[in-house]
This record gives sequence, C-alpha cells and structure tokens, in this order.
Amino acid sequence: MEKESDLETPPTSYRPNPSARHQSADIDIEKQSIDQGHNSQRQQSDEGDHEKDGQEEEQRDPNLVTWDGDDDPENPMNFKPSRKWRIAVMFGLMTFVVTFASSVFSSATMVTSMQFGVSSEVMTLGTSLFVLGFAFGPIVWGPFSELYGRKVPLFAGYFIFAIFQIPVAVATNLQTIFICRFFGGFFASAPLATVGGALADFFGPIDRGVAMVLFSASTFIGPVMGPILGGFITMSHLGWRWTAWITLIMAALFGVIGFFVIPETLAPVLLQRRAKKLKHQTKNWALHAEADEHEVNFKEIADKYLLKPFKMLIMEPILVLITLYMSLIYGIIYGFFEVFPISFQEERGYNLGVGSLPFLAVLVGVLFGSSIIVAITKTRTKRVFAEKGIVPEERLLPMIVGGALLPIGLFWFGWTSSKNITPWPEIIAAVPIGAGVMMIFLQGLNYIIDVYKINANSAIAANTFFRSWIGAGFPMFATPMFHNLGVNWAMSLLGFLCVALFPVPILYYIYGAKIRKLSRYTAD
Repeated sequence: MEKESDLETPPTSYRPNPSARHQSADIDIEKQSIDQGHNSQRQQSDEGDHEKDGQEEEQRDPNLVTWDGDDDPENPMNFKPSRKWRIAVMFGLMTFVVTFASSVFSSATMVTSMQFGVSSEVMTLGTSLFVLGFAFGPIVWGPFSELYGRKVPLFAGYFIFAIFQIPVAVATNLQTIFICRFFGGFFASAPLATVGGALADFFGPIDRGVAMVLFSASTFIGPVMGPILGGFITMSHLGWRWTAWITLIMAALFGVIGFFVIPETLAPVLLQRRAKKLKHQTKNWALHAEADEHEVNFKEIADKYLLKPFKMLIMEPILVLITLYMSLIYGIIYGFFEVFPISFQEERGYNLGVGSLPFLAVLVGVLFGSSIIVAITKTRTKRVFAEKGIVPEERLLPMIVGGALLPIGLFWFGWTSSKNITPWPEIIAAVPIGAGVMMIFLQGLNYIIDVYKINANSAIAANTFFRSWIGAGFPMFATPMFHNLGVNWAMSLLGFLCVALFPVPILYYIYGAKIRKLSRYTAD
C-alpha cells in the first residue's frame, strides 16, 4: 500500500487510477492459491513478482493528479452524447462564420473596383489576402491550443477576427480593406486550427469521423453561402459595406453562445486546473498534474510547427501527394468565386443576386458527399475498426469516389456553359463538383491524421500552409484564365488536373500500408 500523507487526505480524484499492475498482482495471487502443489521455485518466483509489483506501486507519485477512474465525469471523453454534439454544432457554426467571411467579399469585387478606381483583378486581393491569413494563423494558434488549451486561443482569435470586420465596413481606401482582410483571415484561422484537435478530445475514432464531417462541411458551406448572401446584400440598398456588418453580427451571436456552450476540452490543461484547485483545498502544495512535470520548450514547439512540417512536406510521399490533391480542391473552390460570376452574370446576363444562386447546387453536393461519408463511417469503417483497429487506408474509399465525381462535374459544367443552352445542366453539374470536393478534402484530412498520429499536427500544419497559399492564388489568376480560355476550356483544364491526381488515393489504398512502414514519421 502507498504510504499516506500526514496531511489531510485529499479527494480521490487526484489518486492514481488502478493500473495493470494491480490486476497482475491479483492474478498472481489467484494462481498461487490454485497451484499450491507446484514446486517451491515457482512459488518463490511468484513472491518475487509480488514484491516487484509492490515496489513499483510505491514508486508511483502519490501527488500526481489524474482522472478519478475511467468514468470521471470531468473527463471530456465521458461527456454525455447530447453535450458532445452541442459542442460540435457550435464548433461548426463558428467555423461557418469564419469561412463565410472568407468569400463574402467576393460578391463586392466589381462594385468596390469601380468605387476605388482599380481593376477587378486588384480587388480580388480582398478575398485572396483573407485566405492567405489562413496560411499563417495556424502557426500561432496550433501551439497555443496545445499549451493553453482549446478555448483560450479559439475565442481570442475568433473575437479579434470579428473586430476586424469594423474597419472593413467603414474603410475609405484600399489599404484599410486589404490589411484588415488579411488580419481578419489570420485571426479567423483560430477555429480552423483548433477544432479538429478539440473534437478528438471528447470523441472516439468512429464518432470523431462523423463530427469531422460536420466540421469539414462547415468549411465549405461557409464559402458557398458567402457569395449568395453577399450578392443580395451588395445589390440591395444596404450596399457592399454590409457584407462586413452582417459577418460581425453573426460572429458576435455565435461567439457569445459558443462561449457559454463550449468548455475547455484538453485533458492536460483540465488536470492542471484540478491540481491547482486541490492544492488550495488540501494545502498539499506537492499536488501536480503530469503536464506540470514538463517545462514549456519553445524550441520543441518551433520545431513541431515551423521546421518539422516543411521537412515532412519534402520527405513524406503520402503527405506530399495528398496535400497537392487537397490544395487543388481548395483552389478550385475559391476560384469558383470568380468563375461563377463570369459564367452566370457576364455571359448569361443574370444580376448579382440571381447570378449567385447556382452556388446552392455546390451546397447540395457538399451535403450529399457528407451523407455518403457518414454512411460509410457508421457501417464499413465502424466494422473494420472493431475487427482491426484504425486502418488509415479505409478513409480513402470515399476519397476515390469523390475523385471520380469531381472531374465529371467539371467537364459537365464547362461544356454546358454556353449561353445558348438552358442553365440547368450547368447548375446541376455543380452537384457532383460539391460532392467530390467534400469527399476528397475531408477524407484526405482524416487520412493524414490516421497515418501520422503523434505527428499529425505537424503534417496538418504543412498541409494547411500549402493549400492556403494555393487557395489564395487561385482567385488571382482565375478571372484572366477564364476570360482567355473561355469557361469550357478553363473548366476542362481543371478537370484534366483532377484526372491526373485521381490515381493518388488508389495508389495509397493499395500500397499505403507498405509506404507507411518506410516512413520515420508514422507509427503503427
């Protein structure tokens, strides 16, 4: 038994959990009682094992604060399912707002270019710079979320992002708009950098896969809804400035609600808080959490989020090709904010609001792709997990389906874009595009997480940085490309690029397990 402290015995919540050593000792005792007739050498061996186990128990730190058993209600993994999904929904709504903000300004490109006397290509910087902020933000918010928990960086970044909508709404020059759009994107990336890890704090592998669908759907529904609502706002009596005011109102509403619904979920931080509370309750100043035993190593953090991601992006074939594929998808989505106005407003003559409605077909596709992923996750993936544990390559089946749907949609869209053809075939073509984008992006993200495990944060940091640059660049050259090539051939070019990358998930589905064994950053 552990030697009890002379001080008042604190609540059991800081006592070490029953371990495998206890179970081993109980089994040995039972074996001794059954095998009393065995030779004395075996009895002495068993007694030696007991003595060794007892010594190990005594070596355990009695002042280490841990969870009070596997069913500790304060452990986020033990939250009620209803509470878990309330938190997940709020994460989704906050993610929706920041991604909505990334694209809503695209609807004001023409109006603002005329107001400030610049070309529409220059005004696309209002969208591109916001997305570029997504590239740099996770470098800050990722480490913060591991050091100080999920909630502080999440809401700090989110509320500062909301504040940056004000100078955009009242701006009288381009510099203010562009600078504040960039920093708005930088701070808006806080949810994008922290929500994935937060979901893993309280969901198991199967439910986490479903929750990630909600999160990823929000990252695409937001950009799709931005031009639709922004178009009607811009052409109304409210004007383009209200695209920022509406964003601020939504951010404030969901931010305040989320602040009271979303708790801290990172276990090490919660245990540190418990240890601090117990210190004052018991006056035992030796109480501590495991995280207190490790000093903050900024060199290690810099390596994890600055150096290692780029090393992995060069040395890891899985990460390189999956990131390249996801970056193309990301770029296509943000390029569409310039493409749809060309096809439906310039060529077909629709006004700003009606010309944005075809984006709803992309939304339908995103929801369709999400439902397919959920269905596969709750059936096949769940069954395979029960039999074999996590098999990363199982994430690739929906990705392969999405990889087939996307180029079909792109070719279909391009060659039905003529103004002499009814718009419905072109609009319907956006459905497989939305489904393909969703299935490729989400399952690519899940695959990276499952493959790199403890190095997943570094892998995702590299992925986010690279695809955000691509997403920021696409709107800049999309307009001249579609004007010069025409919608049909420009969409076909994107379709051919998607066809070229289609074998990537097939390759890893077949050979992924062998390739993973050759990596220094993967662990089975």
